[in-house]
Amino acid sequence: MKTYSKQSLCTAVFLISTAVFSQQKITGIITDNSNININPVLVLNVSKQQSVFSDASGKFVIDAEEKDEIRFVKEGYYRSDKKISKENFNTPLLIILKKNEIEIPEVKITYKPTGNLERDSRNLNGSRKISGLKSDLEIYMKSPLNVPLPDRSISKTFRGLDFNAGQVDVMGVLSAAAGLFKKATKPKITKPTYNETRTFMTRIRKEINFDFLRKYGMGEDEIDAFLMYADDTKQLARKYRKDFNKSVVEAEIKEAFAEYRKTNKIGM
Repeated sequence: MKTYSKQSLCTAVFLISTAVFSQQKITGIITDNSNININPVLVLNVSKQQSVFSDASGKFVIDAEEKDEIRFVKEGYYRSDKKISKENFNTPLLIILKKNEIEIPEVKITYKPTGNLERDSRNLNGSRKISGLKSDLEIYMKSPLNVPLPDRSISKTFRGLDFNAGQVDVMGVLSAAAGLFKKATKPKITKPTYNETRTFMTRIRKEINFDFLRKYGMGEDEIDAFLMYADDTKQLARKYRKDFNKSVVEAEIKEAFAEYRKTNKIGM
């Protein structure tokens, strides 16, 4: 009995030790090629689907286990991946991100300057009358409607007999029934797993053309970072992984990019 109790006690101690030391923290600092701290940088534990941001000094702390994959993402820099080993728990990591080379698009001037500043400025900026007209038109289009629209319905005095009065609208009933059936058969929206999200993102990258992002100089790593933002804000995988509609998903992504572009001042 005493021997069995000692074995049980050793087993319990081993299990507790394993639970404590399997989940540890990785620390480190992130810099660029010039050894200058850059922040904030998104630090993502791909294996656990957890993320943090580096602080103002470029330092970070994140939970991790051995063999976890840690990813470092920063707009304007190449993405960096690190697979965690036992040694990384004892020594802080030094992560160096390489800056992206962004090509400046060529600007073509069709008008040949004459050297006369007044004349050249008129040709480059356009006619003052046209500019004023465009401005007035834009203000008019954005202003609220002050005059009510005319009622285009026909007076009852000039209407003929309504032979459909009191009749059942068969097509309307069938259309409503079809709508109810479609709603009943539509897959239920549920929270995706990590693997479901990855599969959905892979399908997006294959089926949707992201040239509208590349024209702003965004590389593949930056597109990946934006898609994470779009999925987080628009719940793309949650809503569309079971009922994938390319045009709807593409519209959601472009709407998310409009906000992402303002926040990150892309192309401005």
